[in-house]
Amino acid sequence: MSYETVTLSRDVVGVLIPAGTRVELPEGAEASITQALGGSYTLQMQGHLFRIEGKDADAIGKTPAGVPDIAPDASEDEVEQAVWQQMKTCYDPEIPIDVVELGLIYECRLEPAEEGGWRVRIIMTLTAPGCGMGDVLVADIKSKVLQIPGVREAEVELVFDPPWTREMMSEAAQLQAGFM
Repeated sequence: MSYETVTLSRDVVGVLIPAGTRVELPEGAEASITQALGGSYTLQMQGHLFRIEGKDADAIGKTPAGVPDIAPDASEDEVEQAVWQQMKTCYDPEIPIDVVELGLIYECRLEPAEEGGWRVRIIMTLTAPGCGMGDVLVADIKSKVLQIPGVREAEVELVFDPPWTREMMSEAAQLQAGFM
C-alpha cells in the first residue's frame, strides 16, 4: 500500500496510538499519512502511529475541515441529524470506520439548553476498555458536536456496560472490516 509522504511545516502535537500519550512532533520531520478520515489524520513516523487533529491539518499541508452547514434556528430533528452526521466524521485512528458504524454510540439525546439552543448528551463505549484513545475519541466527538450552530453544550459519557461486541457494528462496517 502506498501512503502520502509529508514533511511537517511546524511543530504539532500528535497523540501516540494506541497509548493516547501526547507527543510534540517536530517541524521538518517526515511522516506518512496512513489514514485521513473525518478531518483527522493518522501519521506513521519512525515506526509509530500518531493522530493529529483536523485543526492542525495545515502542519501537513492539508486544509482543516469546515463547520456543519445548518441554520441556527434549525428544528430539533435537524439538529439531531446534524449531530449524527458530525459523529460519523469521528474515526477510530486504527480502524477506518466511523464511531457510529462501529456501534460505539449507545445513546444521543437532545435537551433544550437554559440559555436557548440545545444540550446534547451522548453515551458511548470503546471497542476495548483499555484503549488509550478513549479520551481522544470523546474529545473529538464533543468538539465536533459543539461546532453545530445552536448546540450550546455537549456531554459525552464513556461507559463499558454493556461491553461492545462486533455484532454492534452496522452490516456495512462488518463487511468493510471483513467480518462478513
